[in-house]
Amino acid sequence: MSDQVPESPVPSRVVVTGAAGKLGRAVVAHLREAGVDVLALDRASGRDPREVDGKFLLVDLTDYGQVVEALTGGVDEHAGRVDAVVHLAAVPAPGMMPNATTFANNSAATYNVFAAARAAGIKRVVWASSETVLGLPFDTPPPYAPVDEEYAPRPESTYSLNKALEEEMARHFCRWDPELVMVGLRFSNVMEVEDYAGFPSFDADPQLRRWNLWGYIDARDAAQAVERALAHERPGADVFIIANADTVMSRSSASLMAEVYPGVEIRRELGEHETLLSIDKARRVLGYDPRHSWRDHVRTY
Repeated sequence: MSDQVPESPVPSRVVVTGAAGKLGRAVVAHLREAGVDVLALDRASGRDPREVDGKFLLVDLTDYGQVVEALTGGVDEHAGRVDAVVHLAAVPAPGMMPNATTFANNSAATYNVFAAARAAGIKRVVWASSETVLGLPFDTPPPYAPVDEEYAPRPESTYSLNKALEEEMARHFCRWDPELVMVGLRFSNVMEVEDYAGFPSFDADPQLRRWNLWGYIDARDAAQAVERALAHERPGADVFIIANADTVMSRSSASLMAEVYPGVEIRRELGEHETLLSIDKARRVLGYDPRHSWRDHVRTY
């Protein structure tokens, strides 16, 4: 029996946090093209917020009052019920700020979004978890490959620790409200088309990208995953790895593992360039189907 749940329509009015970031811009554009009424939220830093094209609200997510106001339709010019939240805002990677600053910002922002959504009666929340919870940068080898959602989080940085705690927090929010649907997307390294020109340089040294098993996610496919997650209707908290179907390398996935992680169990035969960040669960449960590859934009011969 399939564990894929029949999807429901994508909610009609969605708040997207972190809307001015690389992933946020792609998600906002994708949802608006799909006919979704999007209210874009961000705490702009050096970017003109109007670049996200449409309804935009400057919000400090570490201020619970501001988040409640945004999610309950209490802001002038942005009134109306919110049907779902896509929470992407965060200090986006380890090492960008001091550890305590990263933790204080990201943990407060996520708690405030989750709690404000509950207070507003919003039953559908999609948020950006991270591939880092899988054990990145894999200085300790992964337990097996392709890695998947079946083993417990292995955070190796303060940023990743916070992401693991977000996943645990979501499980308790869903325990408190059995009707709540919360989907955590463990995004791989987000890329845009202009980033692909540099990919052939990775081939010179497989160690350069071993830190995430040579994975990536095209921003357009990440946005597709968000749309699929918004249509997911199984109550409770669940998490999914979201990566592209291939690696960043021209070499085969099997040869990369044999050279860099020779002692790691390979659990099945690998396709030539198959991702080592398994997306089988996202395909099966969400109907996620990555459509893009860096190979479509860069000649590899």
